[in-house]
Amino acid sequence: MKILMEAINYDKFKWQICGDLKLIALLLGLQQGFTKYSCFICEWDSRARSLHYSRKDWPARKSLEQAIMNVENQPLVERSKILLPSMHLKLKVIKNFVKAMNQEEAAFTYLQETFPRLSEAKLKEVVFIGPQIRDLIKDEYFDRLLEGNVKAA
Repeated sequence: MKILMEAINYDKFKWQICGDLKLIALLLGLQQGFTKYSCFICEWDSRARSLHYSRKDWPARKSLEQAIMNVENQPLVERSKILLPSMHLKLKVIKNFVKAMNQEEAAFTYLQETFPRLSEAKLKEVVFIGPQIRDLIKDEYFDRLLEGNVKAA
């Protein structure tokens, strides 16, 4: 990656970078694969399963120091030059939203009825595509079925 960055003269132009989250992690020097601290924004602990979807605030990552919190290499770009891809954000927000829903509520049952071609496994792991997300956001009936904290989210 370093050779590629030199070949395109990144140091000279200092472009903004928008790419896949794995590419962004690579450019920021994070270890690849199934790591404990995979997020370049915060210190989210991917192995703390009991805290997933219940803990709301994770501490922000203060630095990208080598050998600390899965930082393997020196960052090739500044964090301020990173733009997050909007589709990844939408997919992650919807995934977290649906996983946090109570599966016994009417809104979750409505999801199963609205997307009958989604297998139970895909619905459990929240595998949606862009058009399905857009349809869900625009669906006024689904919005009326939501209650409490889920509606606020």
